[in-house]
Amino acid sequence: MAGGWGAKAQGGGMLLALFGWISSCVTTFVPLWKNLNLDLNELEVWNMGLWQVCITQEEGVVECQAHGSFLALPPELRISRLLMCLSNGLGLLGCLLAALGLEGWRACEDKPGRKRQLLLGGGAALGLAGITTLVPVSWVAYNTVLDFWDETVPDIVPRWEFGEATFLGWFAGAFLAAGGLLLACSARAASTDTPLAPACHQAPAAPGLPGGHHLHPKNADLVI
Repeated sequence: MAGGWGAKAQGGGMLLALFGWISSCVTTFVPLWKNLNLDLNELEVWNMGLWQVCITQEEGVVECQAHGSFLALPPELRISRLLMCLSNGLGLLGCLLAALGLEGWRACEDKPGRKRQLLLGGGAALGLAGITTLVPVSWVAYNTVLDFWDETVPDIVPRWEFGEATFLGWFAGAFLAAGGLLLACSARAASTDTPLAPACHQAPAAPGLPGGHHLHPKNADLVI
């Protein structure tokens, strides 16, 4: 029963981890972290990401321009770049380690302890990937809220709002963390479900005869 639960937890954890890692990579590179609608020109929608700013016009034409300088970016965008790239690397590492530790793979099949270590290492890497995804996305969202409700800015000035990548990043971080937790729990379940080696039992000694003599198989037919 526990072994079946462990296999299901490993499968579900890997699916969540892969989906979270792919979503995190998409969040890193799409220019949809912030949206801006201009009141003076409603035919244009501005979208900002970690790497570029894009303008979408009514005709469907999209013009993108990369950020001029890394040092000229706000602190939250600079650190978010580094954290999101770190998250993508940790997510890939966690998926590879966890895949080698799955029960269905032949890698390290004769070493169950090594497979548990791979699962635990993969789960830990995926958990860190989830944290390094949630932190930059939440930081950018927090600053967006502060700028939106800033009373020192006149009401006629357009305000940046949440983009689609913000919500995708939250889901990605949650999926990465949940997948890592499931994989780590499945490793603990596998460690407690491993059967112990049977103890060696010695054959009982042959009963002795009166006078200190013992019965041997080769002359057993001589004894009456």
